[in-house]
Amino acid sequence: MQLTVKEIAKILKGTVEGDENALVWKPSKIEEGEEGSITFLANPKYTHYIYETHPTAVIVDRKFQPEHPITATLIRVDNPYMSVAMMLHAWNKMNRQPKGRSWRSSMGRGSRRGKGGYMGEYAVVGRNVRIGNNVMIYPHVYIGDHCTIGDNTILYSGVKIYRECEVGKNCIIHSGAVIGADGFGFAPTEDGSYSKIDQIGNVIIEDDVEIGANTCIDRATMGSTRIQRGCKIDNLCQLAHNVVVGETTAMAAQSAVAGSGKVGKHCIIAGQVGIVGHITVGDNVTIAAQSGVTRDVKSNSVMLGSPAMEANKQKKIFIFQRHLEEIVKRLDALEKKHEK
Repeated sequence: MQLTVKEIAKILKGTVEGDENALVWKPSKIEEGEEGSITFLANPKYTHYIYETHPTAVIVDRKFQPEHPITATLIRVDNPYMSVAMMLHAWNKMNRQPKGRSWRSSMGRGSRRGKGGYMGEYAVVGRNVRIGNNVMIYPHVYIGDHCTIGDNTILYSGVKIYRECEVGKNCIIHSGAVIGADGFGFAPTEDGSYSKIDQIGNVIIEDDVEIGANTCIDRATMGSTRIQRGCKIDNLCQLAHNVVVGETTAMAAQSAVAGSGKVGKHCIIAGQVGIVGHITVGDNVTIAAQSGVTRDVKSNSVMLGSPAMEANKQKKIFIFQRHLEEIVKRLDALEKKHEK
């Protein structure tokens, strides 16, 4: 697919500096810029590449002032990082996508599928399922009985959605994700074994949520596990039964929230964070990578460490730890001096 720089600038509401009729046929990283590619400059650390490589076009900030000659045509925008996201989204939509329904797919009695969209080979839909318009269901997807899938949602190959779960509009669920498996509920018995507690709730995923590959979101014991509007969940995350994640919270890979944990709105949870069950994390909280959260966290906090505590306090502890050997030696010397 080819676009002119002028056409791309129109999508981004940017202004062109250079040859607006130059043709672009692929996006690229700035360090790999070459003829026919379009790239962007958002981080000052990468500025030198704009002089060293030779892309056809570069998206830059309106205030950018080159210090050396540039061969590329510039598209000046208010926010280069957001603009490249817009460009990639538009580029992806313009590429050819599969349509229609494969005869190798299966839909159960009472199920309905809206207009447009796609349903690939060996996709299986249970009974009384409601699928909205323009939903993309890739091969080997399974959707259980009585589920609801909203308009414009994409379910990539191998996604499994158990019975009675709800997925909103404009969601993306990547391959291998499992939505609605049983929560980890077992009651210990007198003989030391465990008796399974039936999980009769569901999972509700609201609009504009993206869920990464191989992430698992368990159904509630009773009621709903709920992922609220605009959340972004990375690969290999675990959200246990009755967890609630607030609007536009982002969670990086290998993070987990145990049963009945509540995470607020607009939080940032970095990689390999563990949050214990039955606690509440407030709104606008940032939790640094590999932190272990064991108690309630108030809104607008920055947490670090395991067990997690306020970042400023934890950083002081890290400094003390680096000097721990020296501190111990000084204490030993003082004790010996005191004994004398």
